[in-house]
Amino acid sequence: MTSRSTGDATAGEQATVTFTELYERVEAIFRNAGLSAEQAGPIARMIAAGERDGAASHGIYRIEGCLRTIRAGKVNATAVPELQDDGSAVVRVAAHDGFSGAALEVGVPVLAERARQLGLAALVIHDTAHFSALWYDVEALTELGLAALALCPSYTAVAPSGGREALLGTNPIAFGWPRPGRPPYVFDFATSMAARGEVELHLRAGTPLPDGWAIDAEGRPTTDPEAALAGALLPFGGHKGSAISIMIELLGGIMIGDLTSPESLANMGTDARIPSHGELILAFDPARFAAGRPGDPAQRAEVLFDAILGQGARLPGQRRYLARERSLAEGITLTAAEVEQLNRFESLGLDAVAD
Repeated sequence: MTSRSTGDATAGEQATVTFTELYERVEAIFRNAGLSAEQAGPIARMIAAGERDGAASHGIYRIEGCLRTIRAGKVNATAVPELQDDGSAVVRVAAHDGFSGAALEVGVPVLAERARQLGLAALVIHDTAHFSALWYDVEALTELGLAALALCPSYTAVAPSGGREALLGTNPIAFGWPRPGRPPYVFDFATSMAARGEVELHLRAGTPLPDGWAIDAEGRPTTDPEAALAGALLPFGGHKGSAISIMIELLGGIMIGDLTSPESLANMGTDARIPSHGELILAFDPARFAAGRPGDPAQRAEVLFDAILGQGARLPGQRRYLARERSLAEGITLTAAEVEQLNRFESLGLDAVAD
């Protein structure tokens, strides 16, 4: 199918678009919704990147929640992120209740410079509306030759191991390692059995959840997406995933002086809106850490990756990078429903959603 703008598609038709076309369409939707250029550009890049990489749960699907949050006045549509840098290893950006993408773009260059200077540095983003996958954040640093670890709380949605009620967030964590000339090694996953967005996509598609993902409001195992959303997700790996999730509440919420997942839900009033909390990103310079030791970290990492692949195993992110390569070569194919959704958001703006 030849590439064309989604604006040329009529109802009931799918369309194939370039990354730039999709980005510009999404940016226009957010500009029409009242976002400043500084806020709309980064969020549109994140959403277009999700579709480019075949990550549907963080693509066009997320626009509705963002618009709902804007309409409710729970995000600062014209926020200007404020860099707060005292020259130490901890770089801060006050997002002032804007979306995280704008704050990330302000903070990453300073974080990277500080990591090269000190070997290790941290970026703390405060008071931000956050919906994006964390692979996007760590890739911003692997592109600069740095390793990175990112984490943040979310909304209360997960029962702790042995518990019966939602208390923790899905609390994602991501890690990236640079690979010159190749896609980086990146993993990004929720500390629950699945991200909440995956459950919502099952609900929308009318398909059951896999066993072991969730419990209902009575604490009973369920494969019904609606019952799961009314009950709680389960942590991956039982007590191990639960412990990691609690660590993220501590490091990405309490330690940085920002909201935990229960506090975020209380602040936003409903999980139909985008969560608002903080984020912690650590950047590492492998060359500084390995200074004076034998071998080059980049080359030694490739030996490890080759050994993994040599067994027939797959590195995390490989499918996403293959999807990216295909999308950049052939375009991003949108379903008829996605085309219709974009058309509706463009024509109705904030009136397309409820508060």
